[in-house]
Amino acid sequence: MTRSSHSTGLLFAIGSASLYGVNIVFARMASFVGASGSAIVVYRVLLMLALVAIVAVAARRSLAMAREERGKMLMLGISTAFVGICYLSSVAFIPVTVAVVVFYTFPILIVLASPFVEKTPLTPALIGVVVIATLGVCLVVGPAFSGLDWRGLALAFGASVATAIQFFIAARCNKTGVVAKVFWIHLIVLPTSLLISLVTGQLAPPSILALAPFAVAMTIGGYIAGFVLQFLALGRITAVAAGIIYCTEPVVASLASALILSEALSPVQIAGGALVLAAIITNVLLEQRSLKDAPLVPIAD
Repeated sequence: MTRSSHSTGLLFAIGSASLYGVNIVFARMASFVGASGSAIVVYRVLLMLALVAIVAVAARRSLAMAREERGKMLMLGISTAFVGICYLSSVAFIPVTVAVVVFYTFPILIVLASPFVEKTPLTPALIGVVVIATLGVCLVVGPAFSGLDWRGLALAFGASVATAIQFFIAARCNKTGVVAKVFWIHLIVLPTSLLISLVTGQLAPPSILALAPFAVAMTIGGYIAGFVLQFLALGRITAVAAGIIYCTEPVVASLASALILSEALSPVQIAGGALVLAAIITNVLLEQRSLKDAPLVPIAD
């Protein structure tokens, strides 16, 4: 790996994390005019499928799914659907800053579940990280709890749980190519999101997107561009480096919500967000210490 390639990967990762962070802010803007999170997920999945199909044809990439991974891919697609729908829907009820902090408890959930899923020991250091992160979430949510809608908190935490499940399944799904994986995941996300939209009564015609064209375009475009940059980055930098960089996403989201939506945070809430961010970074650094030479994340053809 050359130095220039590594630097390019860092830039791609920073760009991806920043796009994801800004994406949730515009999702909240779209929710103000009635464009629900589930509706946005449906239409962005349709666009993603079209783009992946074009890339597969142009690059002559196979869309075949490994037979032994069909069950895993199904679960991966369903968990991905819940991540998008729950996260984007949460900001219709609570501020972006709160949604981001609650959502970013998923690394802590992964740490807590690892002894049961991965059979890895839960060390005192990791327990300390969990305690710090939990304290941070309490500080962020606590001062404004009386003014928060429980539905937004539940949706944000649901997205966090779904993301933890997604990570565990993705680690066991490595025989299907990247292009095929993206295609099948989104193909599974489509009917899942349609079903959830129908059950919740939030399925809207495409005309709903015209109510906030700029916000919707930024939400969908930010997701697609961030997704592409994410895979471009993961072939150039280590998993540990990527994990550290993606901790910038909640920071970008908080700054963007303050600038674009004028969402103010109290000093206590700022301190709580800093604790969560510090806990996540500490967790990644602990993993880095345990690995002498972390390998590059492989990208299948």
